[in-house]
Amino acid sequence: MSKKLLPLTLVCLSLSACSTLTSPFSSGTAPSDKTVAPYRDQVELTGRLNVVYQKDDKPESATVNFNWQQTAQRTDVTLYSPVGSTLATIAVTPQQAVLTQSGKAPRSAPDVDTLSAQMLGWSLPVSGLRDWLQGYAVGADGKRFAASPANDSVTTKDGWRLRYVSWQEVRQNAADNTPGALPQPRRIDAERNASAQADAVSLRIVLDPAPSAQAQ
Repeated sequence: MSKKLLPLTLVCLSLSACSTLTSPFSSGTAPSDKTVAPYRDQVELTGRLNVVYQKDDKPESATVNFNWQQTAQRTDVTLYSPVGSTLATIAVTPQQAVLTQSGKAPRSAPDVDTLSAQMLGWSLPVSGLRDWLQGYAVGADGKRFAASPANDSVTTKDGWRLRYVSWQEVRQNAADNTPGALPQPRRIDAERNASAQADAVSLRIVLDPAPSAQAQ
C-alpha cells in the first residue's frame, strides 16, 4: 500500500498544511432561502479536494486538484498534483469502476469506493458526489435532500455528514424555468465515522467558480 500511496504522499510533503484547505470564496451576505439550482445529469466541474483519512491507526492527509465530468451513465474523475501532474484517473459506469495511477496498469472493480480505498488509501465516494457536488443527497430518512444556504447540512443514507459551507450564485439560462441567479455549492465538507465496513475519512471540497449557465 505504501507504494500506491507514494504519489499522494509526495503531494502532501510539498504543501505547508495538507490537513487544511481554505476556501477563497465568501459571499458576505445573509443566507438565502433559495433552493440549489436544478440538478443536471451532464456536468463538468473542477476544484480542489483535501482528504484526511486513517492509515495504520494514524491520521494521514492529501490535497489534490480534480476535474469531474459526468453524464447520465458515466463519471470520469482526474486527480492532479498542485503542479498539474496527473496522479490518477477514475472511470465509473453502471458495470464497473476503473482506476489508473500514473505508470501503473489499470485496476477495475464493481465498487469505486472499495477500489479507491485499495489504490489511493482513501475512499472517494463517486456515486454520492454525483449528487453532492450539485447540492443534492439522499438523506438518512431515504428522502431526496436539496440544499440551500439556509438549509445547508444533512446526514446521508450511507452515513456521510455533509455541510455546504459556502455558495456561489449562477444565473440560469432563459430556457430553464428558473429565471434569475440561483445558488450552487462552492465549498462542501463531508465526513464519515469508522465502521466495520469502512475507515473514518473526511473531505473538504472547494469548487472553482462556475461558468455562466448560459454558456453550458
